[in-house]
Amino acid sequence: MTDSNGTAKPGPGTTPRPSGMPKPGGSPHPKPHAVKPPPGASTEHPHPVIVPTVTDPSEWGRVDENGTAWVKTADGEREVGSWQAGDATEGLAHFGRRFDDLATEVALLEARLAAGADARKTKAAALTIAESLPTAAVIGDIDGLAQRLQAIAEHSEEAAAHAKEEKERARHEHTERKETLAAEAERIASESTQWKAAGDRLREILDEWKSIRGVDRKVDDALWKRYSKAREAFNRRRGAHFAELDRERAAAKTRKEDLCERAEELSGSTDWAGTAAVFRDLLTEWKAAGRAPREADEALWRRFKSAQDVFFAARNAAASERDAEFEHNAVAKEELLAAYSHIDPAHGLDGARASLRELLDKWDAIGKVPRERMQELEGKLRTIEKRVREAADAQWRRTDPEAMARAAQFRERVAQFEEQAAKATAAGKTRDAEKALEQAKQWREWAEAAEGAVTNR
Repeated sequence: MTDSNGTAKPGPGTTPRPSGMPKPGGSPHPKPHAVKPPPGASTEHPHPVIVPTVTDPSEWGRVDENGTAWVKTADGEREVGSWQAGDATEGLAHFGRRFDDLATEVALLEARLAAGADARKTKAAALTIAESLPTAAVIGDIDGLAQRLQAIAEHSEEAAAHAKEEKERARHEHTERKETLAAEAERIASESTQWKAAGDRLREILDEWKSIRGVDRKVDDALWKRYSKAREAFNRRRGAHFAELDRERAAAKTRKEDLCERAEELSGSTDWAGTAAVFRDLLTEWKAAGRAPREADEALWRRFKSAQDVFFAARNAAASERDAEFEHNAVAKEELLAAYSHIDPAHGLDGARASLRELLDKWDAIGKVPRERMQELEGKLRTIEKRVREAADAQWRRTDPEAMARAAQFRERVAQFEEQAAKATAAGKTRDAEKALEQAKQWREWAEAAEGAVTNR
């Protein structure tokens, strides 16, 4: 059948040519093209490229001399349309291309099913195409296409069950992940004092939370409340911490201002040792005061240190001047020792004593010397003092009246015991005489020892 322009009309049971189908007389081999993944297809399995099916329609049908198109099926030949726009070969190619387009749609459904797309929609589309096959105006392996569509429908049930299982598994995994994140947020809220790191982690949890989908609505709402409550608790605890820190820093600022004032009052002191000790105490208090707000803390430290530096610079200058004076004193004492090196008790003890007194008076009048010279100079002075003192002690021991009196008393006791011994002998008291002589002998030894001590001095 043809229209007024001589083009082919669909015969009984034919369907209009789909948009984009090659016109009659066009190329019998459409160019392969990549088919985009259908909406909702799984991204876990890349969708394969679909190449349109190209068949030889002469194997599956014919166009007779009257222009009637026939397709072979298991039930025999079926008329599919009429071709009046050209010769039989062109008509056969036309109906073959229409079959190829239909086969490409089936291949697309197969690919969608393999890619994990919505199995229910895929099955519905397959059934729709299958219902149209008995009246489709196409020439090709309609029975084979029907079997493929049946397989798609059957496998869709399995795919749907698998998709449901996968969806449940994913929902379970995502639920567990959100439970884990909520529990971590609760631990951070109750335990962490690493405020910056913990705050950063809570934000990371929120970003990850937003990326997790597919959780049951009620469960998701409950988990979100846990996370939100934990974040709010952490923010309150962190806020309280920093509020307390601000109070502590304000108190530290007040305390350090007071320390600065005290340091400035002491900066002009010349009580070097005492004030230096006070400055050490002030520094200890400064460290114990804690940190003031950063800018204020730095400014207060500069103020405190400036006052401290003024005092210690003055002390160092005074110490330098004192050291110079002490070095001068050391030179003076060396000269003094040289001037009095002639002191010798052997040439007269009284003169040596008088010279020593002069030396000591002048020594004290000169004043202090550097610490590292003190032992050396004092040692030389003590050598002279020792020489005079030992000479005086020797003279005193030689003329000690008490020692001479004790020696005389010992001699008297010797005489008394010897007299007792003589009387006892005369009386025939031999034992008493021996005892008295023994005692006389003991006292004689003591007397000789006392006399020897005075004589040897």
